[in-house]
Amino acid sequence: METYLVLKDLAIIIIAAKLFGIVARKLKAPQVVGEIIAGLIIGPSVLGLVNQSDFLAQMAEIGVILLMFSAGLETDLKELMKTGPIATLIACAGVFIPLILGAVYYMIFYGMSPWGSEEFYKAVFVGTILTATSVSITVQSLKEMGKLKGRVGTTILSAAIIDDIIGIIVLTFVIGFKSPDSNPLSVIINTVLFFVMAVGVGFISYKVFKWVDKRYPHTRRIPIAGLAYCFLMSFIAERYFGIADITGAYVAGIILCSINDSSYIERKVDINSYMLFGPVFFASIGLKTSIDSVTGNILLFSLGFVIVGLLSKIIGCGLMAKACKFNGHDALKIGVGMMTRGEVALIVSQKGLSVGLLEPVYFTSVILLIIVSSISTPIILKILYSKDKEPEEVQTA
Repeated sequence: METYLVLKDLAIIIIAAKLFGIVARKLKAPQVVGEIIAGLIIGPSVLGLVNQSDFLAQMAEIGVILLMFSAGLETDLKELMKTGPIATLIACAGVFIPLILGAVYYMIFYGMSPWGSEEFYKAVFVGTILTATSVSITVQSLKEMGKLKGRVGTTILSAAIIDDIIGIIVLTFVIGFKSPDSNPLSVIINTVLFFVMAVGVGFISYKVFKWVDKRYPHTRRIPIAGLAYCFLMSFIAERYFGIADITGAYVAGIILCSINDSSYIERKVDINSYMLFGPVFFASIGLKTSIDSVTGNILLFSLGFVIVGLLSKIIGCGLMAKACKFNGHDALKIGVGMMTRGEVALIVSQKGLSVGLLEPVYFTSVILLIIVSSISTPIILKILYSKDKEPEEVQTA
């Protein structure tokens, strides 16, 4: 592939994403819905104008990292500390309820399997796919509505990050039954070590940034250093601890959210995210969809898979939120906000393919779940928030 051809792909993606984003907003739907549909239409499944490539995948990865960094910067740290224990409980429910319901659904569809059999582990792995939450689309939707900083938004963000960590641990345990190379204990140790490192290094980093911010207030060197710090934390999380890079990016944002120029950093980062990397990320979800090899049986399984995937998060997270003293309306918002699937589900699925726990034909089911959840979550959230009598705390950026 000639290098210059990616310029054509980027031009098509940016124009299509913004065009469909505008249409979505005219129809009172969040902009991200239009960007995902744009990717589906210009992708291989419909017009075939743009194909998924390693370059676009890397651009999309940067896009989700920037989104999570911005989310961290906009987080109210005091509110996060308040919701920490609650978010952990919600995340646990958001992992184990989908895990159980997903495995049960697979066994109901294909027949019950004895404990320890090949089909049993495949069923458990299908449930494992459903544990992952992709909060990026929810973040963007909450940002558009000005609801990211409220108690519900902060709880969703916190729970989603913890959800991914627990989900990765569950994934490692499941794969451990198939592969002797996986060591569940090392994953737990690495996760603990990462957050210990984040606290120690984060404290030092915060002091350094606070000093620089005081000495050189509102200068461009601050967002440049902040962006570099985001990428460094993402790299360290993924490379040395086996934690998702988006977790490192979110932690970097949390560390810097209390300095005076945090909003200034966020605005500068958001320019790159809004104009280029964000549209590429959301459009790439549509680009990955292939509907050519879908049979009737797979389509039927996929429809049920999507329904179980959506309802299991709403039931698990929503009921736990209700148990944690949220009112019914806010509990439903949390359940809906946690039901989006994205890049983590794709990573989990790819891992399943590589170890023989997931057949390639079921990848379509995962893509369908990502598409449906990515489109439906912002719309449902918008409807739920429109019914609020008083607006939740509105962010100022």
